[in-house]
Amino acid sequence: MMNKGRVVIGLILSVAVVAAFTLAYAATKMPEQDITILSKDVFKEPKKGPVVFPHPKHKALKCTDCHHEYKDEKNVWQEGQEVKKCSACHKLEADGKVVKLEKAYHDQCVNCHKKVKVEKKPTGPTACTKCHPKSTGGDDKEEEKK
Repeated sequence: MMNKGRVVIGLILSVAVVAAFTLAYAATKMPEQDITILSKDVFKEPKKGPVVFPHPKHKALKCTDCHHEYKDEKNVWQEGQEVKKCSACHKLEADGKVVKLEKAYHDQCVNCHKKVKVEKKPTGPTACTKCHPKSTGGDDKEEEKK
């Protein structure tokens, strides 16, 4: 009887250790550089210059605050899983329940910044020109960095 208890405790501890290492590994996989989102990838006709998303500044958030994969209206994405580009699901036009790419970016970024601003905490920009610099014509030549 005593051995079964030890086995159960051992299994629980093993699962906890594996989970801890998985989360630690996932944290090391987070991009340590800014991510550039190109206008040509978001609009049918590029309207603005590229947006630089400072990924490292968002370390305090849970990964699932932004990254998602919905099944039955529930986010089933977990830390450590492959991170797909937003454009893998969100296209230039809405498709059923999947909002178009431009709206997905705005909903995710601007709405979060506005929410944090209401809480009187430091946050990122909410004004268009703070994220979208004027296009210089050649800004969209490099690929989106992941």
